[in-house]
Amino acid sequence: MAKSSYQFIRTAWKNPKERLGGLAKQRVIQWREQHTVEKIEKPTRLDRARALGYKAKKGYVLARVKIRKGGRRRPADRRGRKPGKAGLVHFTFGMPKQTIAESKANRKFKNLEVLGSYPVGQDGKYHYFEILLVDPSNPSIKNDPKINWVCNPANRRRAFRGLTGSSKRSRPTH
Repeated sequence: MAKSSYQFIRTAWKNPKERLGGLAKQRVIQWREQHTVEKIEKPTRLDRARALGYKAKKGYVLARVKIRKGGRRRPADRRGRKPGKAGLVHFTFGMPKQTIAESKANRKFKNLEVLGSYPVGQDGKYHYFEILLVDPSNPSIKNDPKINWVCNPANRRRAFRGLTGSSKRSRPTH
C-alpha cells in the first residue's frame, strides 16, 4: 500500500536532525528571537495538527510557545544561614512543560479554547510547542458538528482545568 503524505511527514519528524537537516536548526534560531507566545499561520507539523483536529478554515488558530528548560530556582535567603540547608534548587512545577505551554497560549488568547498541542523543537534553553486553538464564537465552528462541542459552556477554559491531552497523560493512573 502506498504511503500517504502524512506518513512521510511523520517519519521525517521521528528524527528531525537527520531528516530535516539544517532546516530544524534554522527554525529554532528564528523562534528564539520571537515572543514567548507567537501566533502562526500554518502548522509546522501538519500530521500532528490534523490528528488533533486542525482544519485550514476560519476559527482555527495556531500559536507557537517557548518554555524555558529546567526547574525553578528559589531566591536565596541572605540572613546568616548555612548555604547547604537553604534549599534553593531542584524545585519542579509538578506539571509537564507542554501543559504549561497550553495554559500560556490560553492566557494570551482568552477568547479561544485549546484543543491540543505538540512539540516542534528544542534548543539549549527552550522547548517549543505548537498549540491548536479554536474560536467557539466563530460561525464555521458552531456549524461544524465534529467540533461544535467546544461551544458548550462546560468546555470553557479546558487548559486550566487539566482537560487537554497533555494534562490527561500526566495524571497518575491509579
